[in-house]
Amino acid sequence: MEDPELAVWLGRLQEESFDRAGSATRTAYPPERRMTGPQLAGYLERRSYALASSARPDGRAHAAPTLYSIYAQAFWLPTVGGAVRLRNVQAHPWLALSVLEGDHDAHAAVLTEGPAEALTAVPDDVWELTRRRNDGGSVDWATAWLRMTPQRLFSFAEVAWQESGSS
Repeated sequence: MEDPELAVWLGRLQEESFDRAGSATRTAYPPERRMTGPQLAGYLERRSYALASSARPDGRAHAAPTLYSIYAQAFWLPTVGGAVRLRNVQAHPWLALSVLEGDHDAHAAVLTEGPAEALTAVPDDVWELTRRRNDGGSVDWATAWLRMTPQRLFSFAEVAWQESGSS
């Protein structure tokens, strides 16, 4: 079920991101191909996994799929202690998340990035929300969490994706 406050926040974050973006980004993501706030909320609530990108302590790139939840205007990622992405965020407290689907003229993408922090405990609401997003499966394996507070968010949705009602 779509959260109207989430839609407003995501829409505003995207608008502010495009206002600060360079001309190349604004050209690559034309307004008619961007998701609306309600589309962003619906899409991100429907999708459960993102590709998390971080920098290793020595600067090399690292990317791995991850379960995520959105709560209190942040993305929350469960992980296990000792995970590469956990060490990466401790060394370079920044994450980029990519949520993609489809191909060619029916693809969509949401890209977001911001400062991140490693946590050993999260609010009970985050735990329960993430358990539900994990198809009701346990998240007892999550001994650490990453919280990313997005500073930038961009979306792109091809016409066929938008017309299919995929949002």
